[in-house]
Amino acid sequence: MGAIAATWQLLLGMGILMLGAGLQSTEISLRATLEGFPAPLTGAVMSCYYLGYMFGTALAPRLVRRVGHIRVFAAMAALASVSILAQGLFISALPWALLRGLSGLAFAAIYVVAESWLNDRSSRETRGVLLAVYMAVLYIGLGSSQFLLIPTDPRTTAPFMLVAILISLAIVPIVIAAQQAPEIALPQKVRYRDLYRDSPLGVVAVTISGMVTSNVYSMGPVYARLSGLDTSGVATFMGISVLAAVVMQLPVGRLSDRIDRRTVIAGICILATLSAAVPAAFRDLPHGLVLALAAVFSGLAFTLYSLGVSHVNDHLGPAQMVAASGALLRLNGIGAALSPILVGALIARFGPPAYFGSLAALTGLLSVYDLWRKMRRRPPPREQKQPFGQRKSIA
Repeated sequence: MGAIAATWQLLLGMGILMLGAGLQSTEISLRATLEGFPAPLTGAVMSCYYLGYMFGTALAPRLVRRVGHIRVFAAMAALASVSILAQGLFISALPWALLRGLSGLAFAAIYVVAESWLNDRSSRETRGVLLAVYMAVLYIGLGSSQFLLIPTDPRTTAPFMLVAILISLAIVPIVIAAQQAPEIALPQKVRYRDLYRDSPLGVVAVTISGMVTSNVYSMGPVYARLSGLDTSGVATFMGISVLAAVVMQLPVGRLSDRIDRRTVIAGICILATLSAAVPAAFRDLPHGLVLALAAVFSGLAFTLYSLGVSHVNDHLGPAQMVAASGALLRLNGIGAALSPILVGALIARFGPPAYFGSLAALTGLLSVYDLWRKMRRRPPPREQKQPFGQRKSIA
C-alpha cells in the first residue's frame, strides 16, 4: 500500500508541476511577442529549452544513481524555480535563452525521475494504463495552466512568481513519498543507427513528434497573439489545444494495441494534416472553427510520440528498451529544438498562417513516410507488440 500511495503522491506532484511548466512556456512566448521580439528570435529563445532538455536526459540517470530520485527531483525543481524567477527579472533575449536552457535541463531530469519511478512500480500488464494516467495528469496540468494567464498580467512579474510557487509546491508530495522511492540502474549506451535499422518509422515518428509538440507549445502563443487575440484569447487557444490531447490518449493507445501501429500512425497523421491545412489555407475562418481545428490537430498529433515509442519497442527485446528510451528522448529533443527556430522564420516571412502550415507539413510528411514503410516491411507478430504508453512529455 505504501508504494501505491507513493505513486499517487508522485502523480499529484507532477500535476502541480505541470501547472507551472505550462504557464511558464506560454508566458515567455507571449511576453516576448508583447515586448516586440521578432518571431525568429522568439523561436530561438524557446528552442534553448529543448537544448537544455537534451543535456538533462543524459545527465539525470547518473544523478539519480548517485543521490536517488527524491534528491534529484527536489534539486531540479529548485533549479527550475530559480530559473523562472530570474527570467522575470531580466527581460532580454540572451538571459532568457540561457535560463530557458537551464530550465529545460531541470525539467528533463524531473521527467526521468517520474518515468523511471512509474516503470519501476508497474508490471507489463499495468504499465500501459499507469502511464496513460500519467500522461492524462500531465496534459490536464499543462492545459489548465493556460487559463492562469487570465487573472495575471503577462507584462508583469506576477506570472513568473506564480510559476515558481507552483514548481516549489510540487516538491511537497514527492518528499513525503521519499521512503517508497525506487532505485534506478545506469542505462546502457545504444546506437542510433541500430534503432533506425530496427524501426525506421518509430525513430522518424519520435523525432517529428518533438517538432510538432514544441511548435504548439512555443509558437502557438505567438500565432495567437499575432492573429489579434488578447491574453484571454491566447490562454483559451493554448488551453484547448493542450487539453484536447487528454481525450485521445487511451482510445488511440488501445486501437494501436489491436491493429498494425503503422496504420494508426498513418491515419492519425492524415487526419491531423487535414485539420491543420484548413486554417493554413483560409485566413478568414470563424474563430470558433479555428479553435475546433486546433483541438482536433493536437488531440491527434500529441499521440505520435507514444505511438512511435511503442512501435520501436515492438522490434526490441526487453533488455534493450531501457537503453533505447534515452536515445529516443534525445531524438525527440533534437526535433523539438529545431522546430521553433524554423517556424519562427516562416511566420516572419509568411505571417501567422505559417504556424498551421508547418504543422500540416510535418504530419503530412510523416504520413507519406509511414505509407512507404508499410510497403517495405510486414508488421511484427501480435504477440511481440509491447503495451502502448511508454512515453514522456515536453513542455
